[in-house]
Amino acid sequence: MEQPPSPPPRTILGKYQLTRFLGRGNFAKVYQAHSLLDGATVAVKAIDKSKTVDAAMEPRIVREIDAMRRLQHHPNILKIHEVLATKTKIYLIVDFAGGGDLCSKPPRRGRLPESLARRYFAQLVSALRFCHRHGVAHRDLKPQNLLLDAGGDLKVSDFGLSALPEHLQDGLLHTACGTPAYTAPEILRRVGYDGSKADAWSCGVILYVLLAGHLPFDDSNIPAMCRRISRRDFQFPPWISRAARSLIYQLLDPNPKTRIKLENVFDNAWFKNKNSARVNAEESVFESDLYNKCCDGYKLGMNAFDIISMSSGLDLRGLFETTSDKGRRWEKRFTSDKSVEAVEAKVKEVGLNLGFRVEVGKNGAIGLGKGKVALVVEVFEIVPQLLLVAVKVVDGGVEFEDLHWDDWRIGLQDVVLSWHHNHDNLVTLSH
Repeated sequence: MEQPPSPPPRTILGKYQLTRFLGRGNFAKVYQAHSLLDGATVAVKAIDKSKTVDAAMEPRIVREIDAMRRLQHHPNILKIHEVLATKTKIYLIVDFAGGGDLCSKPPRRGRLPESLARRYFAQLVSALRFCHRHGVAHRDLKPQNLLLDAGGDLKVSDFGLSALPEHLQDGLLHTACGTPAYTAPEILRRVGYDGSKADAWSCGVILYVLLAGHLPFDDSNIPAMCRRISRRDFQFPPWISRAARSLIYQLLDPNPKTRIKLENVFDNAWFKNKNSARVNAEESVFESDLYNKCCDGYKLGMNAFDIISMSSGLDLRGLFETTSDKGRRWEKRFTSDKSVEAVEAKVKEVGLNLGFRVEVGKNGAIGLGKGKVALVVEVFEIVPQLLLVAVKVVDGGVEFEDLHWDDWRIGLQDVVLSWHHNHDNLVTLSH
């Protein structure tokens, strides 16, 4: 299909100038754009709420944003920088992957040399292990969703079918989704499945495609293809090495209980070569406790997705709220130009002075209790020198507002830049 002509230069909310049409995704038009703030090249996914966001597409948009929000600190996962929203449009600002996807990578006789396939596959596995440690299963892995940046590094994208921890039932997933040729047999059988094991199967198909130049299970008759998948009915071309065959065979195990786990892939003989030291060094960054603690998101910068529902003019709450948001009884938010430490110290001071018990959670949130009233205060850095502070009453909201709120408002005034009153027509936050 012929691509439409590039749009005339136009800007999005004074921040990004569209320069080239890139294509259409599952629920968005995608453009290359130029940042008017720092000159960076980015990709913009433009979603028309009135035409695109219906009951079927809404969960996919929510999943993609939530998953990318949780996973954005891994170098091989496409980073989402910011969300811009108006009453009719939602713009997702993401990394620009100038190298296209793995399908567009010029092959040698329809396949990649093992050294290059190993590099891409190592980056894919590293990214997915990071996803799984944070409770996210991708569920739609295929070369079209694996992008390359200008430096030739892989970026996992398109989390619209991903599963988050809250989607588990009895520890398993139950939704059948994905692209049949890359989908694990347990999903095709429509039984409960482990998302990380299903992703491992898809990785086996991808590695086969990179090395062979074609699919292992390829049949225009979908039921016949599903039968071949369940029987592990495929053949290796002669040029694939014995070590690579062994790894693919272990990944394409129809029994998820005996299928190799992605966390064990780097111990496979195929990676025991001169590049293994570099691969292991890269992996060690994501193994460290410090990195995993940082990636919980606290104090790394609050995302627009966390606070976009603040704008009543946008009416985006149904799209971006989580279950916990919908259950919130009472909440006040304010911005501050003080340091995180200063705001936290002030919250504790006010709480103690007003007779509240004070506890600090593992993620830095401050819990306070007095009688039947319980509240949580969270401090987020929006951009440097600008904080968002959320005061959430989880129990006794009416009592807190009637008896305590005025004292809290007066006590916090030294660190408050402004209280939020939900009158904005635009929510736009950067990291």
